Amino acid sequence: MTMLMSRRDCFSLAAASTLASTLPSLVAKAAAAPSSPYRAMVGIFLFGGNDGWNMVVPTDSARYSAYSSARRAPIVLPQTSLVPLNGSSFGLHPKLRSLRPIWDDGAMSIVLNTGTLSQPLTKAEYIAGGSRYPTGLMSHSDEQAHWQGLRPRASNPDGFMGRLTDRNYSSEVSSLISFGGGSLAMIGQTSAPLVLPPTGIVSPAGLSGNPADPIVFARSAALNAFASGSGLGTITRETALSMGSAYAQIGTANAILANTSIVDQYFVSPSTGTPLSSDVANQLLRTARMIEARGVLGHARQTFFVSQGGYDTHAAQAAAQAALYSDLSDALLGFYRAIAALGVVENVTAFTMSDFGRSYRGNAQDGTDHAWGNNQLVIGGSLYPKQVHGKYPSQVMGGDDDISGDGRFIPTISQEEYLGGIAKWHGVLDGDMPYVFPDWSVWSQNGRVPVPLLRS
Repeated sequence: MTMLMSRRDCFSLAAASTLASTLPSLVAKAAAAPSSPYRAMVGIFLFGGNDGWNMVVPTDSARYSAYSSARRAPIVLPQTSLVPLNGSSFGLHPKLRSLRPIWDDGAMSIVLNTGTLSQPLTKAEYIAGGSRYPTGLMSHSDEQAHWQGLRPRASNPDGFMGRLTDRNYSSEVSSLISFGGGSLAMIGQTSAPLVLPPTGIVSPAGLSGNPADPIVFARSAALNAFASGSGLGTITRETALSMGSAYAQIGTANAILANTSIVDQYFVSPSTGTPLSSDVANQLLRTARMIEARGVLGHARQTFFVSQGGYDTHAAQAAAQAALYSDLSDALLGFYRAIAALGVVENVTAFTMSDFGRSYRGNAQDGTDHAWGNNQLVIGGSLYPKQVHGKYPSQVMGGDDDISGDGRFIPTISQEEYLGGIAKWHGVLDGDMPYVFPDWSVWSQNGRVPVPLLRS
């Protein structure tokens, strides 16, 4: 009986033919990797629109009083429940308590009221309309694209992490790695991401079985011809080689991810010591494993995308946010301790992003609605210690910072100013900043500079 081999089998076997030599060649290439200091950036996207006004809360009496009056119960967090950040007038949501040791180490900073902007904007200019503010403002899909592509008033065919990798560093195994699914942020014009699962491994079909089995043998023979490009047209030959390379990269990643690592011991609950099992913890654990394997991979630079969903809290926000923050906080503490144990805490910077902030005033469903400006967290050993960057908005509903009367605040720090400093620290040259950040000319003039988060 004749067995027909599927295209998937061909691609799977193409991978098999190249995997055997991948790791040895990568070890050899690691010695030739750029000699500049290793750097990794880890973007953590909080999908749905994180309510950053409950992530970071003012603790001084005047602003806390205004906060509690404007937000309404049960959105309001009791002042006594906040996790104080020594040296600042802010506290964290009580379920972010695991981040306190990172702040105390001087390895965490806060960026206030940042968001999507194509130019500096006042309330009067917003009211005047025209081309002054992002298209699709407060739409999930639009604002996610604006954050990841950094074109608030145009379509976004690619993302800032991909473009950064286009200009920053290339390697045999992509240094552009997502454990948070496919994302616009990771798409470059010349760079392609390695998208890997937060658990398990990628298992190409058709590779298992006894090599002497006639079916496996037939597949192998067919693949060898396919992968070599023998007798194939140019396009088909290039496709075969490209797919073989892609599966080889996956095979290399699987070899790293399939085994336990010294970093695993740090991903445990700080209160019980049990292993963390949340999706975001699994993603950050695997990120730490890839950082540990940077030498084998030949990576002098790495760029990671991690995600956590569930932040669209229109109703019953208190319970939903508490659960999300508990998982995020424990995962970030585990990640911080892992990179510290690896001796690269000063070489790694993790930072949050989200669709948008949420309305300062709570709604009738005990939730909050889509808004604009938001607060973000940054973690890493190269930060200027214990800094709160930016300006907390006026808490007057309908005031100079609020476009709606419900506390939808105009950002005072653009996403490019926020991310630009991280990118420059990562190694993007001044001449390449306009390529990575399409509106860079706006945000690098008139005294505006990237948020001074990091020591170079």
